[in-house]
Amino acid sequence: MNQHSTHVLLIEDNPGDADLVRLRLVEANSDLSVSCANRLADGLASLTEQPPSVVLLDLNLPDSHGAETFRNVLSKAPGVPVVVLSGQDDEELAMKAVHQGVQDYLVKGDFDSKQLGRAIRYAVERQALLTSLDMSRKQQLQFKDEFLSHVSHELRTPLTCIHQFVTLLLDGLAGEVSTEQREHLGTVLKSVNQLRNMIGDLLEATRAESRKLRIERRCIAIEDTLRQAVSMLRATARERGIGLEMAVDARIPLVHADPDRLLQVLMNLMDNALKFTPMHGSVMVKAYLMEPDPDVVYISVSDTGRGISPEARALVFERLYQDPNATDNSRKGLGLGLYIARELVSLHGGRIWVESQVGHGSTFSLTLPLFSMAKILSPLLAAQNQNPPSITLLTVEITPVPHSTPASWLDARQKCAEILQQCIFPDKDVLLPTLGSGSNNERFVIVASADDKGSSILSKRIRQLLESAPEISASTIFKITATALPMTTGGNLEPLDALVQKVAASLNDLVMANLRQPENP
Repeated sequence: MNQHSTHVLLIEDNPGDADLVRLRLVEANSDLSVSCANRLADGLASLTEQPPSVVLLDLNLPDSHGAETFRNVLSKAPGVPVVVLSGQDDEELAMKAVHQGVQDYLVKGDFDSKQLGRAIRYAVERQALLTSLDMSRKQQLQFKDEFLSHVSHELRTPLTCIHQFVTLLLDGLAGEVSTEQREHLGTVLKSVNQLRNMIGDLLEATRAESRKLRIERRCIAIEDTLRQAVSMLRATARERGIGLEMAVDARIPLVHADPDRLLQVLMNLMDNALKFTPMHGSVMVKAYLMEPDPDVVYISVSDTGRGISPEARALVFERLYQDPNATDNSRKGLGLGLYIARELVSLHGGRIWVESQVGHGSTFSLTLPLFSMAKILSPLLAAQNQNPPSITLLTVEITPVPHSTPASWLDARQKCAEILQQCIFPDKDVLLPTLGSGSNNERFVIVASADDKGSSILSKRIRQLLESAPEISASTIFKITATALPMTTGGNLEPLDALVQKVAASLNDLVMANLRQPENP
């Protein structure tokens, strides 16, 4: 420790104890600089302004008592060593303090200048060692992630080549293939696909670890995504003699989520359920609402498999975890699927958990946020001076022209969103999150506080800007439709809350109908 740079912050409200500690510090080392605070709030402010080399902390202050005192200091300055100076010889409190990050615990009146000086030196040295070890650990994790990412990218190229040539042979484009050869090639192709999935999981896990996973939220009909996931695994379930069914609560409105990421999570949960369910078993996928949580949708994947032990349940979402009791046939990955699923659900602001009983199957559940039309409409309707209001649903649909590139399609989608945002009046209109998957077309919806005349003017302005944008005109075909929302109140003024709920319900129906329209091929 460099004594000439040692600054001690003493947080002590008893003047006599503070003077005694100062004396012991001077006796221990004349080069120490000491600043004092008699309240925790003052001490925390001093930590921010001038971080000390060490904090000497009394636990019973006018504005804080006991363990909460050192927890506050450790939270405010996690890199600064803390030595507790307590009037109580409390072994349990001392152990708790050390376990939570305090470097030492001294009892007032039981230490001399030499012991205090040694405690300070050791605390500073231990904290420096911990900081160095933490930095080394972070560097090792970063190197490991960079290495895995590099290796994964490098492996993709030869695997793609193997996949292409094996497919070419299986298609008979390189000559006749015997039945036995076809079986061997099929095994090779299956193994290549398994390796490609593992590499994809490694890359996703690396992105999750470095907080680089991204989601693109949309307004989606949850039934569509569930139906897609079930249809993709229906053949697998049939081959294994397992029933695969789904059930969706008809009351569920739009869900605010990334459809591709949600499909990724569902496929992982359903694939796991099929792996661990014996022949003649069943897997059920459900989406439903629960009254205690009106802002979220619940999704569950239940199976009639062998279940998960309590020890495994606590670890299944951890990175690289694989159940040691799993059979070889069910261990086809790296133990990353549930970890990635947890990270993706967390990015949506939801949570994921598992309930299971050995021998009686498992249920994996997750929550996702619902899209609240009422929250969006409330400020718009409050600003209107008429009841009933004039509301128009304006839909702008863009479709890529044949042979357009993915890059040009992405540019067109972004440009269209920018143009629409420029055209609306923030206090009168709102651009909803984009609808559906966005794979074959993109639907943008504006809720406009306008009658037929106003919506016609808005449509004309949008059309002119879209036609003048090269990104739109060169690579897409667009269509604009306006639907007036019929509003009748029987001549009576309605309370704002009731009006908002009524308009929101009508708009939800229109948007859902819009979402159900088939996408252009």
